[in-house]
Amino acid sequence: MALPLSVLDLSPVEAGSNSREALQNTLKLAQLTDRLGYTRYWLAEHHNSSMLASSSPEIMIGHVAQVTRHIRVGSGGVMLPNHSPLKVAENFRILEALHPGRIDLGIGRAPGTDGKTALALRRSRAALGADDFPEQLAELLAYADEGEELPAGYPFKSVKAVPTDVPLPPIWLLGSSDYSAQAAASLGVGFAFAHHINPAFAVPAIQIYRELFTPSERLQEARVILTTTVVCAETDEQAQELSDSMALAWVRLRTGRPAPLPSPEEVRAYRYTAMEEEVVREYRSRQMIGRPEVIREKLLSLVSETGADELMLSAMVYGYANRARTYELLAEAFELSAPVTAEDGPTWE
Repeated sequence: MALPLSVLDLSPVEAGSNSREALQNTLKLAQLTDRLGYTRYWLAEHHNSSMLASSSPEIMIGHVAQVTRHIRVGSGGVMLPNHSPLKVAENFRILEALHPGRIDLGIGRAPGTDGKTALALRRSRAALGADDFPEQLAELLAYADEGEELPAGYPFKSVKAVPTDVPLPPIWLLGSSDYSAQAAASLGVGFAFAHHINPAFAVPAIQIYRELFTPSERLQEARVILTTTVVCAETDEQAQELSDSMALAWVRLRTGRPAPLPSPEEVRAYRYTAMEEEVVREYRSRQMIGRPEVIREKLLSLVSETGADELMLSAMVYGYANRARTYELLAEAFELSAPVTAEDGPTWE
């Protein structure tokens, strides 16, 4: 069976553009990757960012699912500490009701933002400092299982997530360490590892997950998605040039100067300090950059090394056409093809 490839989209806001266009580009890219045969399209959750418009994945999931046909659509992820477990359960039951069999619920425990914004989201310094992710996760799963996993006397044991006659979609835990690997294994849910955040720990984290995995009604066998960043073009030189925008954006972010994704003109005019050049080198070590055959070999090597079941790719490059071309080239390199259903009918493109 062909290696499944999926998409992680952060809805980048580019210099000279705006958030409205970024979100429209997300819908266009979802339609393109749906036609190309990608397996999933996940939307991220980030707040208080001038470069990312992806603050509300649950809203974007509904829109993406509405304009696509085959691809699974999900959150990569919902940052659970920012939300009420009940509201997350209800949001995703509604999405599952409207788009049955096509929704994924990816859950993370990072804030997806800075400390002050996290406080604004959670409305309480006690909530900001609490390490109650296990309890929140247990409550979320209990809504899926009609409260059976909550102890007697739990204050919300009688509360039902509406609509009650629709299941929660498949749950995935996101992580870049052994914490989420162990949690996903013990709960019997899928595990999505952020290789682009912590590449050195991918192998041990996935190994821990597989060794400790306990089958559940939600998932019978361990399942791993590995997320990484890619920049692909017809030549290595073009790909390297396209990677420059995100390299500068990363330097600005790390030095407290966040801004929209810079244009090629901005990049060419910028002069890095020695310290910033080191930041760029470290960042690029976590990217896959090159022509299609080079990226294909790198990705297949990564799968062989980690034992991942599926790759999820994020392409943060300036210009929608360049992002779209990355996914087109990789679809060709991996010989992806979209499933055809009777209602699709013949095409003449």
